[in-house]
Amino acid sequence: MDNKEAMALSDFSPSSPKKLFCFGYGYVAEHLAATLKNSGEDWVICGTTTDVEKRREMEKKGIKAYLFSERMTLSDPLYTLNGVTHILISIPPNHGGDVVFQAHARDILQISSVEWIGYLSSTAVYGNRDGDWVDENAELRPTSERGSKRAKAEIQWLKMRRIAQIPINIFRLSGIYGPGRSAIETVRAGVSKRVYKEGHAFNRVHVDDIVQALIASMDQPNPGDIYNCADDNPAPSHELIDYACKLLGKESPPLKTYDEDLDMSPLARSFYKDNKRVCNKKIKNKLGVTLKFPDYKSGLEDVLERESS
Repeated sequence: MDNKEAMALSDFSPSSPKKLFCFGYGYVAEHLAATLKNSGEDWVICGTTTDVEKRREMEKKGIKAYLFSERMTLSDPLYTLNGVTHILISIPPNHGGDVVFQAHARDILQISSVEWIGYLSSTAVYGNRDGDWVDENAELRPTSERGSKRAKAEIQWLKMRRIAQIPINIFRLSGIYGPGRSAIETVRAGVSKRVYKEGHAFNRVHVDDIVQALIASMDQPNPGDIYNCADDNPAPSHELIDYACKLLGKESPPLKTYDEDLDMSPLARSFYKDNKRVCNKKIKNKLGVTLKFPDYKSGLEDVLERESS
């Protein structure tokens, strides 16, 4: 064993700062990191990106940044992950499942300091339920390629949980939105559409509420648990666009039916094929989360308020 391996396998000093490593330093990870940095606790934040320029930007913000992809894994994972206490995985899966699992699951097992691992999945794993409600106990029945990949990644990590007792939690996210990433931006850009499909509704979740759930899980880890992160108000997408237009004082785009919109992308069309309502009671009852934005109206209002503050 060389010195780097010994460092990675050594006992983690309780006086050391907490250390979050984000595989995929994207939208949710960035908001989580900012919240932890502002919490008053001592946090070291690390993250990965596939882009050299973004790596430079992360470093300027005090983030220890590394290049990582399925073709370019961590060159010295035991050294890089040394002292890490918390791991967030938010990289989209490939056909083989989770790319982090494929590249570094065995390495992560050797990092004795790890207290919590969060895998960001999607409610797409539930598939189409014809408008019925689903909770975390529902069978996985993905009806899209996206959902099938997520389900495979979940199974990989949960199987390792059973075999090796890693402290993994799964977070199934509904449609993510927040500052800089919402219907406000699409309406302003002139690319929003209002599409009607009878009976279709879906949940969304504000990034701040995802962060709430992640931190609550970190504070009271329940390894192996699965949590839906969703708002209280599953609603049709055309209502969301209408409200964004109202807030901006703009006229709503014309309403088209699902069958009329022939220009819809395959990804968007697959979205409309799934119709379900996602129950969020577990994050409330088990993690004690009170949603800051229980519906899209309060969430979009928040997006506009932050712009003017």
